[in-house]
Amino acid sequence: MPFTENEGTKIYWDEYGGGQPLLLIMGLGSTSDLWYRLLPELSSHYRTILFDNRGVGRSDVPPGPYSITTMASDAAAVMNAAGAGAAHVLGFSMGGFIAQELALNYPEKVRALILAGTACGGRDAVRAAPEVLVALEARGVKTLEEAFWMMAPYNYDSSTLPARLEEDLAASLRTPLQRKGYVAQLQGIALWAGSHNRLSKLDAPVLIIHGESDQLIPPANARILASAIANSRVVMIPRAGHRFMTDQPEAASEAILSFLENAEVQSGGSLI
Repeated sequence: MPFTENEGTKIYWDEYGGGQPLLLIMGLGSTSDLWYRLLPELSSHYRTILFDNRGVGRSDVPPGPYSITTMASDAAAVMNAAGAGAAHVLGFSMGGFIAQELALNYPEKVRALILAGTACGGRDAVRAAPEVLVALEARGVKTLEEAFWMMAPYNYDSSTLPARLEEDLAASLRTPLQRKGYVAQLQGIALWAGSHNRLSKLDAPVLIIHGESDQLIPPANARILASAIANSRVVMIPRAGHRFMTDQPEAASEAILSFLENAEVQSGGSLI
């Protein structure tokens, strides 16, 4: 297994496919295993690099909290270890927070940015309903399976087949989650001041993609991001909740690949 080290913490990463590099950054309490629905399609077009954020999966679980900025430096360290000087970057949920900090703090590393099911954070973001936040915090004291089903109504669209949820649960259970790692990530989110007043500095092309029925990070956050980022476009996916990659995987893949193809054309295809 490939690992790199950043600030004394060992970070697991791996890669699939070939071509231009594409870095995937997963969300709160989830490992890189949860990219399994999009990975076959993405890796058939790009050298797809993924990793476990500190605190989950095969990466170390140091004492927390883990700041979003620190986790962005982990992502940069993975890129360096993979020999990817610059890449397209796709961040989902908390991974979208990390991706924003990566693009703002290491602009030379990000050629195109995809912000998926995420928000700008801080006081400018629209928060979930109180009952959703209560369930999110309670997840830190539940078993993985209990937490999964507790969050399922807020993570998935009501039209999604139960079999797909079972598949996601199986992927979640592949690598045990330590509660202290989850809590340390959650603390990092709570401490993040957000990016809204800095987003105008982004000059890479940006895709903002969001499920229309997302209850965890309400869809209004996509519009807030778009209004703050000049070079951006928004794709809203119908019949899709927070985990739109499970609810509507074909629509998600199509939107991501179309955006990346256009970004490469605009850049002349040179990402090295």
